[in-house]
Amino acid sequence: MTSSGSSSVFAGFRFPPGVISVAVRWYLRYGLSYRDVEELLAERGVTVDHVTIYRWVQRFTPEFIEAARPCRHAPGDRWFVDETYVKVSGRWTYLYRAIDQHGQVIDVLLSMRRDLAAARRFFARVMRAGVIPVEVTTDRAPAYPRVLDELIPSALHIVERYANNPVEADHGRLKARLRPMRGLKRRRSARILAAGHAFVQNLHRGHYDIATHVPARHQLRTAFDELAVTI
Repeated sequence: MTSSGSSSVFAGFRFPPGVISVAVRWYLRYGLSYRDVEELLAERGVTVDHVTIYRWVQRFTPEFIEAARPCRHAPGDRWFVDETYVKVSGRWTYLYRAIDQHGQVIDVLLSMRRDLAAARRFFARVMRAGVIPVEVTTDRAPAYPRVLDELIPSALHIVERYANNPVEADHGRLKARLRPMRGLKRRRSARILAAGHAFVQNLHRGHYDIATHVPARHQLRTAFDELAVTI
């Protein structure tokens, strides 16, 4: 967050924070392309190129996520972990994702490989949330038992068929967001989109203590407006 006396991260940008905020929110929340967002803004009298909108999403998504971090709910103690495929620069890449029993996306990690090192790196990230799970559900990939024995030996490891359906169904929401896009060109863009999608999904599902004073249909817009003031 922006400390007292320091300049906003929006300083130096030609467009006001409100325009940038709504463009980033629309792109992360809905199945829109950058050109779609450009068209919607034009209908509201704002002329901005889709390339500029792309740069806004890349620049400000991490800022919104970080500003909201102190207001985020702690994850639950039952985790569902799985990886799915996303195509980046024409190459299939693994996206590790974890959700808890409440549907909160705990973290995501893009990896070129699906191996022991990637699984270890992902669980190290997820554990930064500060919660030790009592139960972790995964598929039968051989890396998971080794990593869990090493990092979370107290957790019950579940691998039964269909037990991981919650996270597999959640992958579908991300895939639906990716469909309107013409592929992901850069790994950094893919990482930011995956993290931004998880962030907005968590906001929409009420996993942050932000904008709780307004009706549910206005919470996402109000949350972005409030966060824009702080960054």
